[in-house]
Amino acid sequence: MTGDPTWNFQDPASKDRLLGVLRREIDEMFELAVEPARWNAPTACPGWEVRDMVGHLVDATEGYLSAFDIARRGVAPPKPVGVAGMAKASDEAARAFRPVPRHELLMRLRDKTNQLIHEFESLSDADWSGLIVPDPYLGPLPAMIIAAGLLGGYTVHGWDVRQGLGAPQVIAGDAADLLVPFVFLLWWATADTAQVDTPYAIGIRTSGHNGGDTRFDVSHEGLQFASGNIDECPAILDLDPPTLVLTAYSRIDGGTVRGDEQLVTNFRSLFVSI
Repeated sequence: MTGDPTWNFQDPASKDRLLGVLRREIDEMFELAVEPARWNAPTACPGWEVRDMVGHLVDATEGYLSAFDIARRGVAPPKPVGVAGMAKASDEAARAFRPVPRHELLMRLRDKTNQLIHEFESLSDADWSGLIVPDPYLGPLPAMIIAAGLLGGYTVHGWDVRQGLGAPQVIAGDAADLLVPFVFLLWWATADTAQVDTPYAIGIRTSGHNGGDTRFDVSHEGLQFASGNIDECPAILDLDPPTLVLTAYSRIDGGTVRGDEQLVTNFRSLFVSI
C-alpha cells in the first residue's frame, strides 16, 4: 500500500485529491444524463432508467445535506433505515422523482451537489474525520466516509448508465484506487454473517496506489479485516481496483481465485445488496 497519504481517504491530506476526482465523476454523470433522448434509457440497475439514477442522486445528495445540517446544529438525528432496508428505500425514493420534469430535476441535482461539495471543501482537517454525520441508512459516520461514499456512488452509477447506453464501461484508475480502502469498510458494514457456522479466512490481494494484501476473518460474530500476510489463507482473491469496486457493489463477480473456490463463493454471498 502506498505511503502517500493523499491516496488514503481517511487522511485529511487526501481531501483535495478526492474532491477533484469526485468533481470529475459528477461532471461526467451530468454529460451522460443531460441528453434528452437518454432520459428513459435503461441502466445496469434493474428497473431503473437514467431519470431514476438522477432521482437517486438527488435523494442521496439532499439526504447528505440534511445530515450535515443536523451534525452542525448538534440535534438528534432520525433513526437510520439500516442496511437491510437500504435497497428498497433507495428504489422507492428514486422512482418518486419520475413526475419531476427532466430540466428541473437536473438543475436541482446540480444545485444540491454544488452545496454538498462546498460542505466538503469547508471541512477542516479535524472535521474530515472528527465531524460525525448521520447517514440516513447507516447511522453516524465520519464526514470523510460520506465523501468517499459519494465518490463510490458517482463512479459506479456512471458505469451503470454507460452499460445501459451500450457505451464503453470504464472506471477511472484514480477513482478506483481511492475507493479500495472504502470498499473494505463497505464490506465490513454490509456483511451478514449470522448463518456462518464455521469461521474462515479469505485473503484479498489488490494492486494500484492502495494495493496490498488484506486478510478477512469471517465468523458468526462479524467480519474483521487487516493488512498482513495472506499466504496461509485457504483462499485468495486477486482483484485490480476497478474489478474490486464493481464486485463490491454487486455489479460483477470478478477476480482470480487461488485456493478454495467455494469459500470465495460463500464470502461473496455475505453482503447485503445496496
